[in-house]
Amino acid sequence: MLYRVYIKRGLDILFSFAGLIFLSPLYLALIIAIKIDSPGPAFFKQKRVGIHKTIFEIHKFRTMRTDTPHDMPTHMLADPDSYITRLGRIMRKYSLDELPQIYDIFIGKMSIIGPRPALWNQYDLIEERDKYGANDVRPGLTGWAQINGRDELEIDVKARFDGEYVEKLSFAFDVRCFFGTILSVLKHDGVVEGGTGVIAAHSELAASRQDMVK
Repeated sequence: MLYRVYIKRGLDILFSFAGLIFLSPLYLALIIAIKIDSPGPAFFKQKRVGIHKTIFEIHKFRTMRTDTPHDMPTHMLADPDSYITRLGRIMRKYSLDELPQIYDIFIGKMSIIGPRPALWNQYDLIEERDKYGANDVRPGLTGWAQINGRDELEIDVKARFDGEYVEKLSFAFDVRCFFGTILSVLKHDGVVEGGTGVIAAHSELAASRQDMVK
């Protein structure tokens, strides 16, 4: 309880503040590159579900054209590739578009590690997470589900991974998710534009639990 309530938030503030300072040159370079690559703002804001299902605006670097439907998950677009900009493909491949969320962590809307925040209208995912208490923790920049399939996971499987994270939430588990994310990003694991749920539920959960025992 001490870690969940106090230490975790303290670490979020410390590391997000350091990240904002350290990454500021990269932020500036990406802002300029986005503006050159396609017309429109460099940043993108979208309503997401926070702790206890409160709504907040998440910050991302824009990777899609300005005429893209605003509140629609990528996998629900008819042809998502047609909306993604040239630079956006690279940014999404390496998750660079997520970097502005370090600010959301600093102000307390998110955590470094936690379930990825659902869109406000992803009712199926929100409902599934309710079963596991996954809506009652701060959403994260990355989490247990992200290193176990990400876009490839079906909604119910993703929610179960999120519930597993809540159940095992600790400093050691957060460290494991953090370094697992670095490895996943380098390997580009689980990124499927316009698709979701291509990993079978039972096989993925079984692999996860076997890995937890190791």
